[in-house]
Amino acid sequence: MNCTAEMLRLYAVTDRAWVGRQTLPQQVEAALKGGATCVQLREKHLDDTDMLAEAKTISALCRAYHVPFILNDNVPLAKLCGADGVHVGQDDLSAAEARRLLGPDKIIGVSAHNVADGADYLGCGAMFPTHTKTDTNVISRQVLADVCASVPIPVVAIGGIHRENLLQLAGCGEAGIAVISAIFAQPDIEAACRELREMVRKL
Repeated sequence: MNCTAEMLRLYAVTDRAWVGRQTLPQQVEAALKGGATCVQLREKHLDDTDMLAEAKTISALCRAYHVPFILNDNVPLAKLCGADGVHVGQDDLSAAEARRLLGPDKIIGVSAHNVADGADYLGCGAMFPTHTKTDTNVISRQVLADVCASVPIPVVAIGGIHRENLLQLAGCGEAGIAVISAIFAQPDIEAACRELREMVRKL
C-alpha cells in the first residue's frame, strides 16, 4: 500500500472559490504549516495548461513539507506534474486503469462505498450536506462505520465536515477527514488546520 492512515488524517481539498487575499499556493502553504497531512488539487474550471502550472507549484510545496500531493481526476496531468497520486470519482476512470497508467508506486484514491480494485484509500460520504457538490447524497454514520469495518484499506470521511460536526464521526473507524471550506474558507487557514488537526485526534 502506498499510503498510511496517518497521511490521511487531515486531507485538504482545494477550492478556488475562496482565493482572494492569498493565492491558492499561499493558501495551501498555510494549510501545510497548520498540519494538513495530504493535499488534493481539485480544479474543475482551469484548462490543462493553467492546471499543470498550478499543479507543479503546489506539488513542489507539498514535497517541501513531506506531504502527499494528489491531483483530482486528471491522470495524464498527474504524471506530468509529479503528483504522488490521483483521486478518481465513481464516474471517472477506474482505479484499475489509473493504476495501470500511473504505475505501482502512486497513490490511488477512489470515491466509493466498497473496495475498488487498485485503490489505496476510499473517500466515503457525503457525511453532511455540502454546497461543494450538489449531486451527492448524505450517508449515515452507520454506513461509514460499516464501510470502514469491511475494507482493508484506509477510509477518509468527506462531505460537509467542519469543526462543529466532525466529532459526530468519532468511533466510526475512519483514518481521517477530507475538508474543503473548513480549511480554505477560513480567515486564518493555518489556525483552522491546527484546530482541526487536534480535533481529528479524538476520532
